[in-house]
Amino acid sequence: MNLKKYKILSTSKETADDVFLRIETDINPQPGQFVQVSIPGIGEAPISTASCDENFLDLNIRVVGNVTKAIGNLKKNDYIHLRGPYGRGYPLVDFKGKNIVLIGGGCGVAPLRGVIKYLEKHRKDYDEITMFFGFRTPQDVLFKDEVAVWMKKYNFNMSVDKSPEDNPFFCPVGFVTQILDQTKIETKNTEVLLCGPPIMMDKCVEILKKKKFKDSQLWVSLERHMKCGVGKCGHCMAHGFYVCKDGPVFRYDEVKDITDE
Repeated sequence: MNLKKYKILSTSKETADDVFLRIETDINPQPGQFVQVSIPGIGEAPISTASCDENFLDLNIRVVGNVTKAIGNLKKNDYIHLRGPYGRGYPLVDFKGKNIVLIGGGCGVAPLRGVIKYLEKHRKDYDEITMFFGFRTPQDVLFKDEVAVWMKKYNFNMSVDKSPEDNPFFCPVGFVTQILDQTKIETKNTEVLLCGPPIMMDKCVEILKKKKFKDSQLWVSLERHMKCGVGKCGHCMAHGFYVCKDGPVFRYDEVKDITDE
């Protein structure tokens, strides 16, 4: 897909390191897919989508380098260049009638926000929805206003690694893997969607397998390797897979021998 220019409808700071953009476009990626975001003269970066809407696209950008810094400096009514969407997302249509468990860490919660938006639009098609989200500190929690809503609507679990200041969420202090380990989850007729740091996902998979989940019930994102987005550069190739084309979302039994580093 060719690079196109789109208008930014709004921007906001989610955390000290994260910028949230709402962009006017009808491309409406499948939750778990990504777009290539380009800043002419600087470069481009693959960004997972955080919405599910036919009229706009939400992106949460972690500012970590020159491209993402330039993206973070954009303002309302500026224009941004996108191409995509690319890749394979979470196959939510196949999960109708099932329980859904979402497990996210840090900025990995952003793609799962897109999943939540989809589930909300099709709520009657799914059974229980359970969430386990982990962040570094209360100040690093993404989508704070929405978290307050999710706490009331779903089986919501959240932790922070540490809480040096106030903890307005009154959530446990510790790793998300700890609350996952301590919580009973129905394994029958359940699909688990994971997104976050590789070490977190590896530990969560280990815990889930102890809870008798099968590899075929677990869905992980390996999007860290993506670069060109279309399988041309070979940067994301691992064990015969192009993460950008065959993923970034994989069923765990497809990629359990791949190290995402």
